[in-house]
Amino acid sequence: MSSTSNHNDDKMVETVMVGRYIEMENEGEKKTAKSRFSSLLWHGGSAYDAWFSCASNQVAQVLLTLPYSFSQLGMLSGILFQLLYGLMGSWTAYLISILYVEYRTRKEREKVDFRNHVIQWFEVLEGLLGKHWRNVGLVFNCTFLLFGSVIQLIACASNIYYINDKLDKRTWTYIFGACCATTVFIPSFRNYRIWSFLGLLMTTYTAWYLAIAALLHGQVDGVKHSGPTKPVLYFTGATNILYTFGGHAVTVEIMHAMWKPQKFKAIYLLATAYVLTLTLPSAASVYWAFGDKLLERSNAFALLPRTPFRDAAVVLMLIHQFITFGFACTPLYFVWEKAIGLHDCESLCKRAAARLPVVVPIWFLAIIFPFFGPINSAVGSLLVSFTVYIIPALAHMLTFRSGHARENAVEPPPRYFGRWIGVYTINTVIIGWVFVVGFGFGGWASMTNFIHQIKTFGLFTKCYQCPPPLPPISLPVNTPAITPSPFSYNIAPNSTQFTFSSSPSPSPSPSPSYLPPHFHHHHYHHGH
Repeated sequence: MSSTSNHNDDKMVETVMVGRYIEMENEGEKKTAKSRFSSLLWHGGSAYDAWFSCASNQVAQVLLTLPYSFSQLGMLSGILFQLLYGLMGSWTAYLISILYVEYRTRKEREKVDFRNHVIQWFEVLEGLLGKHWRNVGLVFNCTFLLFGSVIQLIACASNIYYINDKLDKRTWTYIFGACCATTVFIPSFRNYRIWSFLGLLMTTYTAWYLAIAALLHGQVDGVKHSGPTKPVLYFTGATNILYTFGGHAVTVEIMHAMWKPQKFKAIYLLATAYVLTLTLPSAASVYWAFGDKLLERSNAFALLPRTPFRDAAVVLMLIHQFITFGFACTPLYFVWEKAIGLHDCESLCKRAAARLPVVVPIWFLAIIFPFFGPINSAVGSLLVSFTVYIIPALAHMLTFRSGHARENAVEPPPRYFGRWIGVYTINTVIIGWVFVVGFGFGGWASMTNFIHQIKTFGLFTKCYQCPPPLPPISLPVNTPAITPSPFSYNIAPNSTQFTFSSSPSPSPSPSPSYLPPHFHHHHYHHGH
């Protein structure tokens, strides 16, 4: 009996050391053709799946607002901030992965079974630092993911409007809110395999469409590149980029979906490197072409001419925003399931029905604050700065503050980071920078801009940044069909010569077909 127990203990230690946890021990079972097909599209947990999930979730709709940020920051600052925050985001994602492995290893040494339980960030904080840290992590993480989902709904309405403007953006928000509610049927991040793969293809197409279309379009007449001009605009743009590379609030859930979570360490860095190949060319090209005009159009689609390529990019981004909505909302579904005691329920329909109340406040907030662009900066400064930068760095420092904890760390820092001294130094710099620049100046600037949007457009605005409709042209009824004209023209019989005079002369009453093109609403809208 004792030999069997020792064998099981050795097996447990071995699975922890190589990152193959208890829930993955049935991986080698025989699979039918149906299960293999299901695994191909649905049941993913490899390092590649994690990379697709991280990259797909990171870029999302922010791709369309980065040119707007460049118009606020200027070209040089825009590029430098992307590189800086890309590195900082990759670093804090690495810290989160270290803390996850530390927490899970400790718990599995205590024989805790996670086969029917998804570990989340606030539980990692509780297990390592106590209940107060759990509460802080829960509040910041849930609030950030809530508004992250709101932003996806706003982006859906903003994008579809550039294909079909017969409905206003608020109405489109109602429609896409109902569509995105279907994400309640996706059980976990392991089931996003095909979606994350397709999502990254979609953003890749959109990014290169923006870059190529802007270059082919060329610079508009009298283009100006004034940025940066005001501190408010400068720090608002910077916090939007902070938000761009702060998409790792779902890192723990993505790691938990992996078969070998310990392979995650470099995945986020590699995902960030790929994302930079999309964001830098697209944002720089669109800003080069349109310059300061982007200050009035936070969505890059608004300035590019309508073509089949642009319509394809809009449709692909709509599908991708549905996927990203699911990424942001799924951790909220888990929290809600745990709160009502249904997290370990095997019935997918019961879990889906229980998740629906989570979608309602997201839907409502998207209708209240439809400010595409400015809301990204506000969320970045007030929520992302703490959720994915400051809190992970502080938590890592406090978890390993004692010599005993450092000696027994599951994954101590490598030598090229400078061991513990180097890690603590990097963490301190990140905490100071993000708190002062991201939360301090960024919070002031983004909230100033956000309040300005509320005063300008109002809450529950029907169509944010839509071109104003032209006043209707009314013609007098039962009046002679003669209107004065500052110039008259006469055509001689059997002649092609035109004679112009500056005196008023009778002219036919204009009908809609005689009106100049700029009076037609359809032409007016797409010209802007």
